[in-house]
Amino acid sequence: MKGKVIGDILVIKENIDNPQNLLKTHGVKRIVKLGRINGLKREPDVELIHGEGTVTTHKENKCLFKLDVSKIMWSKGNTTERKRMSNIVQNGETVVDMFAGIGYFSIPIAVHSKPAKIYSTEINPVSYSYLCENVKLNHVEEIVKPIFGDCRIKAPKGIADRVLMGYIGNTNEYLDVAMDIIKKDGIIHYHESVPDKLKFIRPIERIQKAAKNIDREVEILNKRIIKPYSPGVFHVVVDAKIN
Repeated sequence: MKGKVIGDILVIKENIDNPQNLLKTHGVKRIVKLGRINGLKREPDVELIHGEGTVTTHKENKCLFKLDVSKIMWSKGNTTERKRMSNIVQNGETVVDMFAGIGYFSIPIAVHSKPAKIYSTEINPVSYSYLCENVKLNHVEEIVKPIFGDCRIKAPKGIADRVLMGYIGNTNEYLDVAMDIIKKDGIIHYHESVPDKLKFIRPIERIQKAAKNIDREVEILNKRIIKPYSPGVFHVVVDAKIN
């Protein structure tokens, strides 16, 4: 049976008859069944199948992430992108993470790179609480500054060498905010879920349009598929330098 291990919890999507076999096979203590993902805050429907409690601490890329799997998503498919971002930030850069979650990107960047500061905004109060805990858990308090609220209102403007837009949904509606945040010659990492035929066409066009609206130019540095999102739809990221 397919599933993903988050900390000491196995997350599955199917019904099971014998949880004990899965506990031994995957080396976990608890099992939960994942249902639908709901709303802008990406809150999962989760049923506890075996064990007690849904809070765990997951380790990835030498970073620790505390989370409640019944309230917060963890995507294994984004692992490679999180590792890529942890090594791409240059020394002394100022980073704004517009959709920080529990620190999916902010924490690895702070641990493995040497940015001057990371401003991590998060609108979900549960995710924000774990973001604050994870900053302390990974001893990056001097680097990461958690900010609670809507990034459209709360994110600092005009200071970023690099902007992370690691949320997929209505991400394009925040490109105008990213343009206000990014400095000249800064880089935006823009994520979007896109039908196969528009895989890189639509994201790039949206970035270019947002830049043109404020008389700025775009240089596309990189574009890549992160993972399949649904049949015929891909989660992609575009790295765009804004001049």
